[in-house]
Amino acid sequence: MRSRTTFYTLLLSGCLLHLSAAGQKLTKTEKKILEEVEENYPASVQFLEKSVNINSGTFNPEGVKKVGAVYQEMLEEMGFKTKWVDMPGSMNRGGHLIGEIKGKKGKKLLLIGHLDTVFEPGMPFQKWEQKGDVATGPGANDMKGGNMVLLYALKALHEEGQLKGRQITVIFHGDEENPGRPYETSRKDIVDIAKRSDIALGFETGTGFNYATVARRGSSSWTLKVKGKQAHSSGVFSERVGAGAVYEASRILYKFYEELQDEYLTYNPGLVLGGTEVSIAENGTQGSASGKTNLVANMVVVKGDLRFLTNEQLEETRQKMKAIVAESLPQTSAEITFDEGYPPMPPTEGNMALLQVLNKVSQDLGHGEVKPYDPGKRGAGDISFVAQYIDGLDGLGALGGGAHAPEEYIDLKTLQDIEKRTALLIYRLSSSK
Repeated sequence: MRSRTTFYTLLLSGCLLHLSAAGQKLTKTEKKILEEVEENYPASVQFLEKSVNINSGTFNPEGVKKVGAVYQEMLEEMGFKTKWVDMPGSMNRGGHLIGEIKGKKGKKLLLIGHLDTVFEPGMPFQKWEQKGDVATGPGANDMKGGNMVLLYALKALHEEGQLKGRQITVIFHGDEENPGRPYETSRKDIVDIAKRSDIALGFETGTGFNYATVARRGSSSWTLKVKGKQAHSSGVFSERVGAGAVYEASRILYKFYEELQDEYLTYNPGLVLGGTEVSIAENGTQGSASGKTNLVANMVVVKGDLRFLTNEQLEETRQKMKAIVAESLPQTSAEITFDEGYPPMPPTEGNMALLQVLNKVSQDLGHGEVKPYDPGKRGAGDISFVAQYIDGLDGLGALGGGAHAPEEYIDLKTLQDIEKRTALLIYRLSSSK
């Protein structure tokens, strides 16, 4: 299987690339861009507050569209041609906002954000509150802060006339926190855009001021169904009755734990139901089971997830899981099925090369070295859907903490520097051949 060795081999090559890079001072144009960022900074925080105070929970389509309208207005003021892409009504999702400037100068960029948060109407924690250099609010960090960084970096470039002639496409999904199914529909637009782009930049919450994401694990789900022979408990282990469904499920899960250990690989049984009667709700997150202590259980259902760094790791793991399931204790049988989820964003030489561009920007600004973040500490993200088509970086958004919790916050001390770094990164990439 692919392991940490691959990641650190690429890390080493990236370091060598860094060592060979010549020092580049800021140009006159770049200094002007930084001045625009500084001048716009107070307005950028006010803009963030405005967007945070609009509820845009994933299952609040109207709220998602309201935030999208705020972003759409700003994009159009900068010369982007925009459109709103509605999703099928059955998905109960708000849709996506796409903005594009067309040109032939430099690399073609795809910039990725999302409009939705996990905080639905009626939940507590609905408003922005600022105390000094820290502000709390739903989505302040994940990821309205990142969206603001993206937009105000573009604004600085626009005000210096540095968007003209460039090819930049921005997409804000309305359902990143709980993507609509099928993915072929809800992620069709981003894939289509990626196929005509060169580089993807994701503005999910940052992983530390001096880190960026060059790889993210993919996610998949699995369902294990086990059958046994219902009988009086006194007959368990006998040739006639066998082990029962619960023992067989336990054997399988322990074998998973024992035999599938691999770097960056996790497989979690999140829901287990067993007995003589079992039912699972349509949403797959709850169910019921009944049985008696004097009855051998005849069925078990287990639902879990699977996290992986490469498609090769995913396929090898699935095959091993199937082999374990097929072994079976006496008088039992089992089957395991897999659902598609987020693809992985594997570490590549192209991603590492982009990291060095960001690293160079950071050092030219006096912000220090930027290193690759451990992919084992990140989950799946929208950039993963385009990773097979183009090189990318993620984790370029705002810094903070407490994502998805009532104490979610954004660190305002680092925010202006992140805006500056982003503006120069986009400028240099969209200027390069």
